[in-house]
Formats: sequence, structure tokens, C-alpha cells
Amino acid sequence: QVQLVESGGGLVQPGGSLRLSCAASGFTLRNYAMTWHRQAPGKERELVATITSAGGITNYADSVKGRFTISRDNAKNVVNLQMNVLKPEDTGMYYCKALRVRGFDYWGQGTQVTVSS
Repeated sequence: QVQLVESGGGLVQPGGSLRLSCAASGFTLRNYAMTWHRQAPGKERELVATITSAGGITNYADSVKGRFTISRDNAKNVVNLQMNVLKPEDTGMYYCKALRVRGFDYWGQGTQVTVSS
């Protein structure tokens, strides 16, 4: 049974940092591309960061480039999103997604990030 569980969200002041984690079970994470998305209130869900399976190539939305870093911890079967220099516009629910695991995409339940003073 494929399951993704996000953690690490919270309230942080502008300029601060958070590290989100997405723990995978039911499949070997390093064999699949993984993505992080976010959704602000009243807005559509947007892609934030991607990491491929082979080679671990990363890609980022322009709005987070240079501030966010996606990475995998293969030993723990976890994908992380390090978020630095956070801005109020980074506020939203953050979700991880596993792509094409046995033909299906899977989402986690999300973790809330609030950037506010």
C-alpha cells in the first residue's frame, strides 16, 4: 500500500526557514520522480519542486529558485524540501507527490506552512 506522509510545516517569520519531509511507504522512493506542490487559499495548486529518479535532477518554480532545495534521503525513504528566506507568499498547504508508482500518482495529505510576523 503506497502512502506518503508530510511533516515539518508550521508558523515561521518572514526570512526564516523550514524543512519539510515526506515519508514514503509501500514503494522505494529513489526509483520514482517526486514533486512538492503548494496551494494557497483561493488559489490553484502549483508545482514547486521536482526531483527525478535516475540522477536526481532537480527543477524549481521561478518563485522559489535559489531559496528552496529538494533532496532525497534514500536510506530513510524520505524526500525533503528545505525552504529558506521564506516570504509571506510562500504560505499554503504543501503536498508531496509520487509519480507513476505502478502506473498511478499518489499524494500525501499535506502540511501547512504559514509565513507571518
